[in-house]
Formats: sequence, structure tokens, C-alpha cells
Amino acid sequence: MAIWNGISKEGREDFYQWHLHEHMPERASIPGFMRGRRYRAADQDTHPEFFTLYEVEEFEVVKGKDYSDRLNAPTPWTRRATAHFLNTSRGLAKVLSSDGPGPGGVLATIRFRTSAPNDEQAEAELTALLPELLKLPLMTGAHLCKSDQEATGIRTAEHQGRTDYDAPPNWFMLFEACTLEALRVPVQTVLENPLVKDPHVGRYVHEYTRLKTAASAG
Repeated sequence: MAIWNGISKEGREDFYQWHLHEHMPERASIPGFMRGRRYRAADQDTHPEFFTLYEVEEFEVVKGKDYSDRLNAPTPWTRRATAHFLNTSRGLAKVLSSDGPGPGGVLATIRFRTSAPNDEQAEAELTALLPELLKLPLMTGAHLCKSDQEATGIRTAEHQGRTDYDAPPNWFMLFEACTLEALRVPVQTVLENPLVKDPHVGRYVHEYTRLKTAASAG
């Protein structure tokens, strides 16, 4: 599950407290959810400001009852915090390719459409790019994802009354690295690929990771 969102100035502090102390622990506790990670924009050209990624054991988890029950019973804090969201784009996605030695401290997201005649060709050609890009210095991960439009489009109680939603992502790629400079060549390579249309690029720095169990500080 990939979520891009901004936050209003007046809701910013409450967003951080809610995300750290209620929302991410709640999501990570759902059966089948493995990890949640939040990132903040690394430069002024990146919008929206925040990117959150939740990883699950299999795609059916995000279509299942445990997750749906949470979405249909939002807490008062959730309703208050999300009322300040801006330009939210959310996608429940299938991971088509994922490789690399581990999470990096920085991340690039590229949301796009493709000009391929079918999804199978797009998947094959875009996946073929990743092994060579992972050989570049300081790269730690490369991932190709495709949103499931039907699953993403399901509306629940948590969506009611919200006007912050933009169009959901279609295809997206995530590149992880040790430094922002290391992301430059992978991003440019994707942008120059003729299959990639209407790209939207964001560069982010890692802020927080939530696992299944809380870890002590220090």
C-alpha cells in the first residue's frame, strides 16, 4: 500500500503524533501487515510532502476483512488528523518486481502511465531495467508496482467526507539508496524510457519505520 499526502500547517503536529502513536501501530498490528515506513520530501520540488509505504505478506491482505474492518471504524483521532490531509494519492498495489540488499535512507518514487500495448509487455520491459540499475553505487533497492484499480477504488467509512483525494497511482517504481545523488541515474533512466508516460517524481528521506512489535528507543 503506497500513500502520498500533504498536510496543512495547522494539522502538522497532530499528524505526526497520530501517525507515530496510533495510525502506524494500528496498521502494523493487522494480520498480514509486516512493516510500515514513512518518508518526508527531500527537496522543494517534491509534492506531496509525505510518502508512506505499508508492506503485506500477500496482496489479498489489503482486500481482506481485518483491514476492511479497520477502515470502516476510524477512530476520532483518525478523523481529526485526516481532515488536514492535502493531495492524497493512495494505491493498493501488486509488487511485480523487487530486489536489492535492503532499505535505504532515501527513496525516489516515480508514478506514471505506460504506452505499452498491454500490461505484460510493460511489466517485462520495465522489470528488465532493474538489475543494471541496482549495480550502481549506493543503490539498496528497486521495485516495480502496479496498482489494482478495483481494490484501490473501494470506499469505506474512513473515506467519507474527505475531499483531499487526487487520482490514485497507476504504475509506480521505487528506488532506494544511501544518498540522494545515487538516485539521479536510476530516475533519469526511467524517465527516458519510451514506455513511461506522464511521470511524477518525488525524492524522499526516511523518517520512521514501524514493525509488528514496538522497539525500545536507543
